[in-house]
Amino acid sequence: MTEVTFRVPDMSCAHCKAAVEGELNRLPGVESSNADVEKGTVEVSYDETRVDTEELEGAIEEAGYTVAA
Repeated sequence: MTEVTFRVPDMSCAHCKAAVEGELNRLPGVESSNADVEKGTVEVSYDETRVDTEELEGAIEEAGYTVAA
């Protein structure tokens, strides 16, 4: 498993957390995701042979949030 942390500064509540985690967890290869609203980060554990970081970022954006550089 590979782990990556994304900065997602525009999350502000429990709904944001649930939306981001929900989109990520739908992707094949994502083992777990944990959004930390206070820190503005999302940690994702995934199988890099099944999903890549571009797809992970796309899922966060699909949930309506911006991934900061």
